[in-house]
Amino acid sequence: MTRLPYSLVLALAFAATPLQAAGLPDTGQVTCYNDTTADVVPASSAASIASDAGTHPGQDCRFGRDAAAAASALPKTGAGARGFDYTKVANNGTLLAAGATLGTAATDWACTLDNVTGLIWEVKTAAGTDPRYFGHTYTWYNSDAATNGGNAGGTGSNTCNATLPGGLCNTQAFATAVNLAALCGYSDWRMPTARELFSLFVADGSNPGIDPTYFLYTPATSRYWTGSTYVSSADAAFLVDFRSGSIPGGSKSGDTRYNLRLVRGGPF
Repeated sequence: MTRLPYSLVLALAFAATPLQAAGLPDTGQVTCYNDTTADVVPASSAASIASDAGTHPGQDCRFGRDAAAAASALPKTGAGARGFDYTKVANNGTLLAAGATLGTAATDWACTLDNVTGLIWEVKTAAGTDPRYFGHTYTWYNSDAATNGGNAGGTGSNTCNATLPGGLCNTQAFATAVNLAALCGYSDWRMPTARELFSLFVADGSNPGIDPTYFLYTPATSRYWTGSTYVSSADAAFLVDFRSGSIPGGSKSGDTRYNLRLVRGGPF
């Protein structure tokens, strides 16, 4: 039996969903192409639209939320680039204006709500002594046999500046710490699924491929853990690479470490 790459499976799953389905994120891809290069005309122009019925049909640039945003025909609850729609959330859980700044006060920005998927995401910080510092890395660990895919992973070592108990820097320990702190008023933070995390990826060639206004301090070379275990190999979990948009695997064994961005709500 032929096994499709997970990134292709994910893309097909998105593509198979009706365009107007509620909660469907878009890709950020707004450039159309001919046989050899990018079109010189905007996707919303009559010439580009005519191509959709001709030699270069069905391109992502002409459809969905991104195309509607380019045509100024997409109502948004919050703001964000292209078809993305985000709202900042304060430490105390209240919704904020787009200009709110990151901080530790009750009414400072700390999380981001995706108004399309309904998920709320942890926002990283620049302070090395903060448990949510963007540079901290973690081993994959989940002791719940019902959700760990048959392999709990490793408890890790001190790769997060002693911000977690016992210096055990793993995904479960980090989620537990964030839940104890009730970030943005919630105590149900978790690792995202591969599908959820990939919904943040912006496929426009930027590096990192994520909205920089609503997701500060995302390293250009970073890969982020997901809670999704490989079906064919329980000792690996999927990652999302925000440089390439790929969804590779990372080993749960040993001291393999990657970044982590927690989510709540859903599942999406």
